[in-house]
Amino acid sequence: MRRKLAWLTAMAAAVTMTFAMTSFAEETELVSEAAQEAAAEDGTSDTEEEPAQEEAAGEDAQEPETSGGDDESAGAVRVGSLKGPTSMGIVSLMQEAENGETEIPYEFTMVTAADELLGNVISGNLDIAMVPANVASVLYNKTEGKVSVIDVNTLGVLYVVECGESIQSIADLAGKTVYMTGKGQTPDYTIQYLLEQNGLGTEDVTLEYKSEPTEVVSVLAEDDTAIGLLPQPFVTASMVQNENLRIALDLTEEWEKVQGEDGSSLVTGVTIARNEFLEENPDAVQDFLAEHEKSAAWTNENPEEAAELIASQGIVAKAPIAQKAIPFCNITCIEGEEMKTALEGYLQVLFDMDPASVGGQLPAEDFYYMG
Repeated sequence: MRRKLAWLTAMAAAVTMTFAMTSFAEETELVSEAAQEAAAEDGTSDTEEEPAQEEAAGEDAQEPETSGGDDESAGAVRVGSLKGPTSMGIVSLMQEAENGETEIPYEFTMVTAADELLGNVISGNLDIAMVPANVASVLYNKTEGKVSVIDVNTLGVLYVVECGESIQSIADLAGKTVYMTGKGQTPDYTIQYLLEQNGLGTEDVTLEYKSEPTEVVSVLAEDDTAIGLLPQPFVTASMVQNENLRIALDLTEEWEKVQGEDGSSLVTGVTIARNEFLEENPDAVQDFLAEHEKSAAWTNENPEEAAELIASQGIVAKAPIAQKAIPFCNITCIEGEEMKTALEGYLQVLFDMDPASVGGQLPAEDFYYMG
């Protein structure tokens, strides 16, 4: 069991930043540190990986990974992403860029920590970046509107899991204890919002917070009556290790139930661009959006082939895990008014629960790029 949990810890290290959105205090520090790093022209993370984490994320886990043709070529669009579901949706584009098959040249940088991306966005060393949805709002506010969101790249990746059949709806959580991570972060806001919309509160459901997903997995392994809230692809990795686990609730579906047909969506990741780049390169942005949409669709439609690319890029350690996870990662590419509806309503929910979660205030209309 210790070996299994160590392996799962390594999996979590490679993908945590994509789904575990930071609290506002952490985000403020994160943006500040990123700006300092940019000023010092130092894009490295100050977090050291454990040996087991390096093995799971790939040999180059501690170094930003760059790919896509000639990295020194002038005019290449510089795209940054985090290891996890957001990068899983662009693996086809990354491969085509390496082969020189894209409409425009790209330089891709993939990292495990969001501060590396934000520092490079602030400094102008990245043109486009794929970041957690609420972090995009925080960055917009901190930079006084110097970034815009151009698409939603990942919807919800949170799932309630259990070993039994007791949970069929949010209402079934009444009187239960749910083990989860992310106290004061997006997973916490999400489950509390869904509880509230279903007539429940924290007085009806006990939320037991753990510091890492592996702690939740350990509880589930030791107590077959326990209920957990976990993100993808960690859910899939856990189910591979514990065959008795099942997905009881998809929180993306539960969100859509309470929001209705014309409501917002549960959003995990968005793609942002520097406004200066947007204004100077509108055609390049349109080319990227078209190729991003094509790549995301390819990942969803070709999970076996995509999983091999995902593993080779070091996004997820093993192709079989990636293949099983892809259908549950809600990889997408949503633009324009649909993007605005999905994201604006989502940020409103977060703001209503805690204004600090989106940077103190909701972004203005110019945050949403309409093409």
